[in-house]
Amino acid sequence: MSLTYKCVILDHDDTAVDGTARVHYPAHVRAMSILRPGAEPVDLDGWFRKNFDPGILSFLRDELGMSEAELELEHVIWREFTTRDQPQFYPGLLEALAAYRALGGRIVVVSHSESDIILGHYRQAGGHPPLEPDLVFGWEAGEGRRKPNPFPVLETLSRFGLAPHEVVVVDDLKPGVEMAKAAGVPVAAAGWAHQIPEIRSYMKAHSVAYLETTAAFREFILS
Repeated sequence: MSLTYKCVILDHDDTAVDGTARVHYPAHVRAMSILRPGAEPVDLDGWFRKNFDPGILSFLRDELGMSEAELELEHVIWREFTTRDQPQFYPGLLEALAAYRALGGRIVVVSHSESDIILGHYRQAGGHPPLEPDLVFGWEAGEGRRKPNPFPVLETLSRFGLAPHEVVVVDDLKPGVEMAKAAGVPVAAAGWAHQIPEIRSYMKAHSVAYLETTAAFREFILS
């Protein structure tokens, strides 16, 4: 069986695992209680929207006006939550990736979570042996090397000797789309984590496929 895409560049939170509702949003609520006591944080859908546009760092810096010291404390609190709380992989996601790997597909993760946390999620999910990505590009790579910058995609193409049409980005939010387009590779939308109309509309308009379920994701990457 020949794969259409030889490499899947996969987002992590809300594409592979339910990270936002379980970990990242509660961490932000906690940070706001310390850094902006008395201020009402955005709700969960609002948090999705801010991650969608303008992006998390712009939201914290420009809209909330956080200083570098406050951003550092936000990161410390975020790290406390990410190292303590374990999000769950969406049902069928790991099985789909295992079947893809068995056919020779490469799996790369590009995320705004940190690489050690991402790898820990894969290792703790089980499997014999546990499924691990071929490459991980996380938050710690820095602003010039994290999405929406195309660096992770371009580095993937270079390392594996792949052409842009042999790779697909799968993501649930705008930064992943912008990264893919800047690198000249197609993007498919992960549509199973949230049902926010303006995000769905944007992702449908800018993706080669809008995947409603992990079953649809499996069919897509194995085609």
